[in-house]
This record gives sequence, C-alpha cells and structure tokens, in this order.
Amino acid sequence: MATDTILLEARGVTKRWPGVLALDGVDLKVYAGRVNALVGENGAGKSTLMNILSGVYADYEGALYLEGQPIRFSTTAEAQAAGVTMVHQELNLIPQLNVAENIFLGREPLNRWGMIDYNRMHREAQEWLLRVGFTHDSHTTVSDLKVGDQQLIEIAKALSLGARVLIFDEPTSSLSEVQTETLFGLIEELKRDGVGIVYITHKMDELSRLADYVTVLRDGRLIAEHRVQQTSTEEIIRLMVGRERRDLFVKGDHSKGEVALEVCGLSLEKKLENRTLKLEDIRFAVHRGEVLGIYGLMGAGRTEILEAIFGLHGAEVRGTLRMAGVERMPQTPREAMDMGIALIPEDRKRDGLVLGMDIARNTTLASLADLTTWRSIDRKRELQEAEHYREELSIKSHSVDQLTGELSGGNQQKVVLAKMLRTAPEVLLLDEPTRGIDINAKNEIYKLIDRLAAEGRAVVVVSSEMPEIMALSDRILTLSAGRLTGCFKRNEFSEEALLKASLPTA
Repeated sequence: MATDTILLEARGVTKRWPGVLALDGVDLKVYAGRVNALVGENGAGKSTLMNILSGVYADYEGALYLEGQPIRFSTTAEAQAAGVTMVHQELNLIPQLNVAENIFLGREPLNRWGMIDYNRMHREAQEWLLRVGFTHDSHTTVSDLKVGDQQLIEIAKALSLGARVLIFDEPTSSLSEVQTETLFGLIEELKRDGVGIVYITHKMDELSRLADYVTVLRDGRLIAEHRVQQTSTEEIIRLMVGRERRDLFVKGDHSKGEVALEVCGLSLEKKLENRTLKLEDIRFAVHRGEVLGIYGLMGAGRTEILEAIFGLHGAEVRGTLRMAGVERMPQTPREAMDMGIALIPEDRKRDGLVLGMDIARNTTLASLADLTTWRSIDRKRELQEAEHYREELSIKSHSVDQLTGELSGGNQQKVVLAKMLRTAPEVLLLDEPTRGIDINAKNEIYKLIDRLAAEGRAVVVVSSEMPEIMALSDRILTLSAGRLTGCFKRNEFSEEALLKASLPTA
C-alpha cells in the first residue's frame, strides 16, 4: 500500500575513508509502499550509503531512524532482524554451495533433533525461487549458474527474510528481458504489501517504469529528491553530472584494415551440472580498426564465443583461429595473450580482479615479465606504470596504492581495462563492458573503445543492451542457440532486425 509514511530515514550521514570523503551530510527517505530510485555517477556515494543502511558499515557520522525511532546497525544481521535487507549488485553468494544452502545460510531450518532439515530447506527455497522466476533446481551448485541466475538467488534470499525495507543495487544489470519483467512485477507486489524500496539504477527508462521518487547524489552529497512525475530524464542527468547533457559518444569514422582475427569453425559442447554450453560452426573475421558487435538473447552463447577464443575452454573447443597467417586454437588464456588477444570478462569481480590487492598490482598482474628481474618485481616501475594507466583512463582513486575493492564499479572496470591494455593486445574482446556503470563512465568507455579501433586494433564487443551495441559497432553478428544467424552492416542496424534475427526459430 503506497503512502507517504517514512519507514527508514537517514539524516546527515557522513562517511570518511583515508583521504576520501565518501558521503557528506546526506539525507534519504524510504517511504512505505513506494520506490525511491537512487541515482548518481559511479563514485557518487550510492553504494556507500546503502551499505550503511543495511549494516555493512557501522562506522559513520549522522543518524538513522526506523519508523521514527533512532537505530544504528552494527552488522547486516542486525539490519535484517530489523527488516532492512540489501540485494547487492556484486553477488555475495558462496559458489561451492547449492542454491538452497545459499538462501538459508546461517539460518537453516532444523528438525526436532537439532539437525538441518534439508527437505524443508529445499522445499521453502523452491517456493521463493519460483516467485522470482528462477527456473533451475534448488540443488544446483551456484558456480554452475550464469550471473543473471545468481542475481535471482540474491533476490529470493532477500525476500525470504521478510524485509520491510528492501534495497536493490542495479538488480537488472545481469537479468534477461523476461527476468527483468518478472522482477518489475514482483516490485509492484511488494509495493502493494507496503514494503519500502530503494532502487539504485543507471537505466533512466526504469525510473518512469518503477519509481515514485528519485534521489540524486553527486560527489557524496545530496543534490535533490523529486517525485518522478514532476521531473524529466534530462533534468535528472543534469543533476547527476552537474551540467547539461552534452559531449555524448559519437562513433568516429575509421578506415578498416587487414583481417586481424579469423574464427574458423569454432564449436563447443560442454556439459555442466544444470546446462550445456553449445556453439556450432562459428565463423567470422574482424579487421583492424573495426568494432564487431555480437548480439543475442541470454543463453545464446555470446559469452562462450569470447571464452573459447580466449582459451578458457581448452581442448573442448574445436576449430581454429587464424592470426597473421598462423592457425592455432589457444588452450589457455596465457596462450591467447601470447597471440595478442585480451578479454575483459563479464564478471569483473570474480574473473577480472583481485579485490584485496591494490590498483597497481591488478594493473600489472597479466604482464609482469617486463617488471621482473631475478624473481623480484620492480615495485617503483610497477607504480609508475599503474599511475600512467590511472591518468589515461581517469580512474578515480586517491592513489594506485588504494585497494581495488574500495573502488566503485565503473572504476573497477577501468582497472580491468588497464590490466589487459598493458598486454598490448591486437584483438580486444569485451564482454558486457559497461554492466552496472553510470552514463558518464559508459561514455568514457565508449570513447576508449572507439580510440582503440582508431589506433588499428580489432575490437569484439558483446552487449545485451541493443542501443549500446548499435552505437559502438561497425558490424553486428546475431546469435541464437549457439549459432550465428545474421550479419548486419551499420546502415542495416535496427532494433527490429537484430531482435528478429536473435529469436529462436524452433
């Protein structure tokens, strides 16, 4: 039931890190039965504020009020017990456990002998999973699931806690269109039940679809709170970036060079616990100076193509790659990098970074040979190299000594790019390069991709966002059920044509 009753309120919240003021006297209101969309560029302080509201950070200045009563959470367990739960964008699941074990971790149902009641646990887990549109069995090991399915597990876990205040951090960034629609329907149900929702998003179209209020943060400060119906997308963007919307990405007109990479008959059939990875006779070429887009619906095999090219599936891949007249199929990522291929993975935290290491060490991790003498890394040169990329890619941090895990999602992605660019690749593979990144950071990455193409590199981009793939690409390949179904030149791009070519035919 939608009301203007305030369930949870933050007043004057300030959070400091060494050398960084992350939040500066921020206020926020969460209303019963309403969605308050929280927007701002990467590094604006959104996730920091939500981590305070959900008990992740207990050390801060300011005050929280739950239904008018002062409260201070020391742990996430305290917040959850009070009815405040957060669904994190960067997943907090344990890969080695199954789905039900993750949902009930630390609060497993017990039988009368004090033992875990596994039958009840899986039965109740399956009920929550059905509600969020999860189609796999609750016994499935989490490591065997795609990122989108893992996101649904996080949502099911939050719902099972019976939250009165539910915080979503970029929940649709890895969901398919069908999963997204299911989530939107679920949020409408929660609103009718009087649950207060905070919804962090970078997708402006989601505001008009879901939100009642929008709160804008910039550089750790509260800029405005508006009713969504009383503002516009242009005004929200202006408030987010502190200026009028301008200098947006415009693709350059680059000359296409010789073929940099030719994929010949690439095929893969790999059985996992709950699904089969399958590619059939994939053939294409990408030229120097070209951005080749690959588009398909979730499960079409987009990621698997890039992983196979990068040697992640080893001897299970059939076919060959042709580069500079040499035919070879890499069996490991090291072999692929030695050939001049680099991959920016879809899941940057799991596959692209070591979050407990600093920016400098992450930047040089894939190319340490030229920094190593007598089995010792030249730390001075390592810091110099990392600083070069920090400046070139505009990575927001207090220094290259800062832990990578302390950065915003957009800046973490830039560190992954720095790491792979330092390997001097001829062919750059980008899998969902702007997932969970704000408008300005997306624009920066788009310009970087365009610049790399202008320098004569070949770039292959996978994206589930149709406007993005059309803006970046010179050509687009469409994919369905592991097979290539179409090839479109830039003057042939249209959402209708790409979607039609990507739909299963049977």
